[in-house]
Amino acid sequence: MLIIGLTGGIGVGKTTVCSLLANRGAQIIDVDELGRQIIRPGGIAVDTLIAHFGKSVGDNQGGIDRPALASIVFEDEEQLAALNAISHPFINELLDERVEESSEDSIIIFDMAVLVESSLGYGNRNPYEIVVTVEAPMKVRIERLEQRGLSAQDANSRIESQASDEDRRAVSQFIITNGGDMNELEVAVDELWVALQKLYLEKNS
Repeated sequence: MLIIGLTGGIGVGKTTVCSLLANRGAQIIDVDELGRQIIRPGGIAVDTLIAHFGKSVGDNQGGIDRPALASIVFEDEEQLAALNAISHPFINELLDERVEESSEDSIIIFDMAVLVESSLGYGNRNPYEIVVTVEAPMKVRIERLEQRGLSAQDANSRIESQASDEDRRAVSQFIITNGGDMNELEVAVDELWVALQKLYLEKNS
């Protein structure tokens, strides 16, 4: 198998690109969803997070109260680092399980927002080998986020809180630009898919 880390900032259309790749035969693993899974009732990170941050972060269903946890780690770098140190190994554990359940003759995409900012998908048994970054012009990203109900100020704040385009480009082998219409994106994804298939064949030749 060939494992790809696909990343991009909020509002670039990363999920759309993953959907198009899935249509072409890629297996998609949503890393953000795994992060939500580990803190749901019965999730593997719940007890450890409560032990570290206190009972106030637990909800009444046996999971983690995300707003309560966010209020603790927001703008507190030490607490955020502690959260990542606890949660990321659990997420990587689930990633490995998902990969090992997948077909061996496949191209697997890790759909992950924080590739640059973390060891997610790389500090595990089955790390990504290639990085694809999805980009879009800032104006387009703001417009998309406003359509989701965010103000322009909130949209800018969220974008600025993430890694920069330059940081992502520095670790990427492929860049997909998603600032035009769907036809243009389809063409770009087709070209990417051909390149990924070539890498897969080279790896397995």
